[in-house]
Amino acid sequence: MKQSFKGAHHIAFATGDLERTIRFWRDLLRMRLIGAFGKSGYKQYFFEVSDRCAISFFEWKGVQPVHEKDPGREQTGPFVFDHIALEVQSEDELWELKDRLEHNGEWVSEVIDHGIIYSIYTFDPNGIALEFTYQKEGMQLQQNPLNYDKSPSPVASEGIEPQIALYPDSPNPTAKDNRRVYKGLISDYIK
Repeated sequence: MKQSFKGAHHIAFATGDLERTIRFWRDLLRMRLIGAFGKSGYKQYFFEVSDRCAISFFEWKGVQPVHEKDPGREQTGPFVFDHIALEVQSEDELWELKDRLEHNGEWVSEVIDHGIIYSIYTFDPNGIALEFTYQKEGMQLQQNPLNYDKSPSPVASEGIEPQIALYPDSPNPTAKDNRRVYKGLISDYIK
C-alpha cells in the first residue's frame, strides 16, 4: 500500500537565543506563535508555516548559530541539513518579503529564477539557511514531475513511483488492542 502523508507536521531546530528567534520568525516573517511549551530546562516553541505545517525551536543553553553556508553548495564530512524552502502565495508576496527583510537590515539575495520557482535566500538568527519561493504557473512538481538528470543513478532510473515490493508491509500488523502509546514531554502541558 502506498503511504499517505499529509505533509510535514513540523520541522524542529534548536536555538540558544529564543528571544531573537521569536523576533525573527514571529515578527519579521509574520508567522503566528502557535505553541509555547516550557518549564525549567525545557522549552519548545512552534511557529505556523501553514494550516498543516510548523517550524519548531527547542531552546538549549549553549547552542550557537551555525556558520552560514550558501544553500546547495557542496560540503564534505558529517553533514545533515542544507536549507529549508518555504513557499509563499504569490510573486508579489515574495517581493514584499524581500523588501521587508532588506528594510529591516537582514541580508537577502536577489530574486533567482530556477525555472520552476522564483526564490530569495536569507539566514535566520541561528544561521539556518532559508529559501522563500513562489511556484511558477504550471510548474507544480507534484502534478508534473520532471527528470532532467542526464546521468541518473540506476535506482533513480527505476522511475518516480515507490518500489513497494522492495519494502513490503508487515504481514503481522500491530492489533489495535496491543497498541501502546507513551507519554512525551509536551503532554505534561496538555489537559
